[in-house]
Amino acid sequence: MPDTARPPSVDALARSLAGTGLPHPVLVEVAREAIAEGDPMSAPARAEAAGRALLQPVINATGVLLHTNLGRAPIAVASPGGRYSNLELDLGDGRRGSRQDRAGPLLARACGAERALVVNNCAAAVVLVLAALAGGRDVVVSRGELVEIGGGFRIPEVLAQSGARLVEVGTTNRTRLGDYAGAVQAPGADVGLVLKVHASNYRITGFTEDVGVAALAGLGPPVVADIGSGLLDAATPWLPGGPPSWLGDEPAARQTLAAGADLVTFSGDKLLGGPQAGVIAGRAELVAACTSHPLARALRPGGLVLGALQDVALAYLRREGAAIGFWRMATLPVAALETRARALGVGRPVACASVTGGGTLPGVEIPSAGVAVDGDHSAALRARTPPVVARVVDGVTVCDLRTVDPPDDAGLARALSELAATPA
Repeated sequence: MPDTARPPSVDALARSLAGTGLPHPVLVEVAREAIAEGDPMSAPARAEAAGRALLQPVINATGVLLHTNLGRAPIAVASPGGRYSNLELDLGDGRRGSRQDRAGPLLARACGAERALVVNNCAAAVVLVLAALAGGRDVVVSRGELVEIGGGFRIPEVLAQSGARLVEVGTTNRTRLGDYAGAVQAPGADVGLVLKVHASNYRITGFTEDVGVAALAGLGPPVVADIGSGLLDAATPWLPGGPPSWLGDEPAARQTLAAGADLVTFSGDKLLGGPQAGVIAGRAELVAACTSHPLARALRPGGLVLGALQDVALAYLRREGAAIGFWRMATLPVAALETRARALGVGRPVACASVTGGGTLPGVEIPSAGVAVDGDHSAALRARTPPVVARVVDGVTVCDLRTVDPPDDAGLARALSELAATPA
């Protein structure tokens, strides 16, 4: 074709890409960009890239159970075109109800709380508690618990935004009960609450000392414990074999409340195994104060989140741990994973070490098994349909089967078997 040939029209080029299944307006934008850059032939590749940028299922072969980039806990996603629900309808009297009357009471029952409120994530739960219970007042926190989590979420800055006043006590590595008592009893002190923050994504070892919830409960002000990861009950009654050894001393909502905490806050998408959400659970009057605060409406979750969280809460109450994807994967015996690795018939079976991820249980490894293929094939695997996300260790591609749902084994085997034709 001569260099002077007219480029195709935007509409014609967009229509030629209809087989991608993308909406026409998206294809028009793809075509416009390709023509503007003088390369209409790049349009199919651009359309494919646009499609792959959309949310879609992936095979998680990383061994990271709560992989933040992959949505953390694996949950079933409702398909479009679903049905209505009684989200805010009281089916008894036909009047408007509250969306907080669904998952919240179930979670409260599961962790031994009087009442629970669901918001859109744990950071929101902390913000709401501080604003509702300590706005314009003092909040006492150990210096060793002034943490920063992912996304630059820092406890001191959150306190400032909530309108509460931060009172730091103790040192980075040692805080004693007397430090808290001194702040509570100081002349002119106006303590709204004592905040205890679980250092879920790091560890301080060596010359350390901290104060437990039971001791803090005797100081007078309400004690709020941000346990973060969302373990409901340290006894794990939903697991037939009891708590796995790798849980260690991870704080749990039921035991923290029983020790004297007035409220606990935790995530829905970590050890709870549900969708992204935050939970405030504990004394009924304190939860009610959070519910009636103006921020509560801004921070409330939608029906899809509440529906998924309701399913998770029901599984806990029925003691059906296998129905919760995270716990099913996390507790699979290594022998079962080794059997699956051999059955794939591709790559070489290897021992692996999975982790919980998501800023939970740092440094803790869970024995696992998977398959390995020499070379870095991570890009080729991500280009598959469905994409496979693996990890590369010392130039070897490793697929950890602990985080691969068994129905995806066949797809993983096909992807690995075709790597020979894909340059590393």
